Amino acid sequence: MIHLPLVRQGPLRALAIRVVMACSLVLLAVAVIYADRDGYRDVNEDGLTLLDCFYYAVVSLSTTGYGDITPATQAARLVNVLFITPARVLFLIILVGTTLEVLTDQYRKGLRVSRWRRKLKDHVIICGYGTKGRAAVAALLETGYEKNRIVIVESREAGVRQAQASGFVVIEGDATRSAVLNDADVKNAKSVIIATDRDEASVLITLTVRQLTAGQVRIIAAVREQENAALLKQSGAHHVIVSSSTAGRLLGLTTTAPPLIDVVEDLLTPGQGMALAMRSAERAEVGRNPRELVTLVVALIRRGKVVPLGGEQALSIETGDLLVYIRDDETATNGVSV
Repeated sequence: MIHLPLVRQGPLRALAIRVVMACSLVLLAVAVIYADRDGYRDVNEDGLTLLDCFYYAVVSLSTTGYGDITPATQAARLVNVLFITPARVLFLIILVGTTLEVLTDQYRKGLRVSRWRRKLKDHVIICGYGTKGRAAVAALLETGYEKNRIVIVESREAGVRQAQASGFVVIEGDATRSAVLNDADVKNAKSVIIATDRDEASVLITLTVRQLTAGQVRIIAAVREQENAALLKQSGAHHVIVSSSTAGRLLGLTTTAPPLIDVVEDLLTPGQGMALAMRSAERAEVGRNPRELVTLVVALIRRGKVVPLGGEQALSIETGDLLVYIRDDETATNGVSV
């Protein structure tokens, strides 16, 4: 089920409001008729009781009109013209409007989904909107990624509500199922981020994505245990992040060199102080040593592989290289944060 970012009133609440409005309108009509009951003629000619007033109000508002009770005096006919007839129209609007609203809402939702699918391309699919999923989304937004290019796949009802309230398109369902990933248009996605809470689910999602996309979509997965990282790589994941190992290294780093943890957090947080960023090599930089640049380059990405700058090996920048560098707030507008 596809949930577009839309805040609306619940159907049961909307229906209950209409029922209350219809009942209130009937009671108001009964009160008006009962107050002027002497102006109506009954076929029995025994006067109108309260039940007769209810009967006349219901058949009049529902446009049935049996004719056994009719307004006889000028005042009663004036009440019918000024009150009963408008009330009849309003009563029909309340009843028919509920059905029309449901049909219109379904049509509108289908139209919005169709428009969304036509515009959807090169998007990022986030499988799981837990702690890791929300952090991944926050990182994408901080680097300038647009909300309409992020699709959340979540099976938990609480996660679905939270993601939808944040303004994201949500596919409700199990990401291990092909139909759910097809609803997210995985074949046209730029990448899939797997941020589930269970390693076995991450493996199954990776296999499903690889099967549907023939390995054309980049898969980034997070696992808890180091021993499952190799399995995810074999399943088709391009990048695997081991959350337990990463947390352990940071804990150890905090113990042995406390100030370094602040530097690491600063580098991993876009928009605050220093941050890792990546950009394409400029024409004037081709052939030069990366260490000679004003920009503090820490690595090169060449044909999809990382080329470290450590050691005494002399490297020169080639056409098509990507530069991984450390930027500050003054150069925040250049490059893409990573």
